[in-house]
Amino acid sequence: MAACYALHVRFSDPVFTDPRGDRAGAMWRMLTEGPGEPRVQLLEHEADQARGSAHWRAHYTFTETGRPVVNDIPASFRFEDGLIVEHRDRFSFHRWARHALGPVGLLLGWTPLLRAAVRRKAASRLAKFTGTPDGQHG
Repeated sequence: MAACYALHVRFSDPVFTDPRGDRAGAMWRMLTEGPGEPRVQLLEHEADQARGSAHWRAHYTFTETGRPVVNDIPASFRFEDGLIVEHRDRFSFHRWARHALGPVGLLLGWTPLLRAAVRRKAASRLAKFTGTPDGQHG
């Protein structure tokens, strides 16, 4: 994914809300270096010169808990000069939290408090991985 991104790309999903530029590519490297062997199934895709969409299913082990996650993800893209400049993944945070966090995710995955805590932890992990301050855009 990092190789498909323009230098000024903007990414968002329910966990990683706004990594830009180099941080978006670094996010993918960080996620794929986690435990186990991540696997992504491309179920559907469509694109023209300016826009695209995909539906994929990601299978991976959540680093924090060691729990297996299967996440169904519709994605949308905007392209410039053959590279992705905007990438937005959508998925149910509550469903993801049930897989990744187990009973805590099942009980609290719908709450803004848990969502905010997971986002902070993800941003902190990415900052540590990239060696940049939280919230800094690349």
